Amino acid sequence: MNNIPVVIMCGGSGTRFGNTLTKKELVDIGGRPLLWHVMRIFSAYGHNRFVLALGHMGDQVRRYFLEYEVMTRDTTIHLAGAESENGRSRLTFGGGYEHDPWEVTMVDTGLETGRAARLLQLEPYLGNGRFFVAYGEAVANINLRELEVFHTRHGKMATVTGIRFASQYGKIEADADGTITEFQEKPELPYWVNGGFMLFEPEFMTLIRQHYHENLMETDLMPDLMAAQNLMLYRHNGYWQSMKTLKDALKLKDDWQQNQPWKVW
Repeated sequence: MNNIPVVIMCGGSGTRFGNTLTKKELVDIGGRPLLWHVMRIFSAYGHNRFVLALGHMGDQVRRYFLEYEVMTRDTTIHLAGAESENGRSRLTFGGGYEHDPWEVTMVDTGLETGRAARLLQLEPYLGNGRFFVAYGEAVANINLRELEVFHTRHGKMATVTGIRFASQYGKIEADADGTITEFQEKPELPYWVNGGFMLFEPEFMTLIRQHYHENLMETDLMPDLMAAQNLMLYRHNGYWQSMKTLKDALKLKDDWQQNQPWKVW
């Protein structure tokens, strides 16, 4: 697998999650932030170059990675002894990493910036090839190898991963007189939803720069790509879950405790 750069959108304010002092992508799931889980999914398939689009509470994301080694590895502090350097304390780390080496670039892309404009600010860090775009709040047991093969074969500019999920309400059908003919608790919805895990060719960035730098990616750019028959859907039928609300966070915590359904590493 190529080490394709992975853009992760982390700039949203998370208004649906409620008033919290912790950035949504950093909510703890099984001892690690949700953002870490997203990155581990990509790392499992050899993609270890991450470019994080920061916005609201971006300082928390920066702090997490600046303190990453101290917080995740065995740490020895040498204070004013033979092991110190020029009278200064020194840190040494023991134990290994849980993953391949990561390169993490963090870019402040603004508080109210649309996703297309955020992407444009990240262009200097993406190189000249294709790149992934993911949301820092959604995990899945997706096979990224199959996604890349699908994308390569169709030869179009963009691939979006589609997911299907159950309605949060039950479905009832009835005759004209009110006699119920169907009662189904939380059925699977009959349409596909954008689940993130997108893969783009470099021409996508040129398109944004020329026509869409002030527009919204999902409402303006994607429909035009569709009209030009340059947008493809990769259907993911396995586990997928995002964290939009506190209820979602509780579900993710419970799912991880039960059977770690998105763990592909």
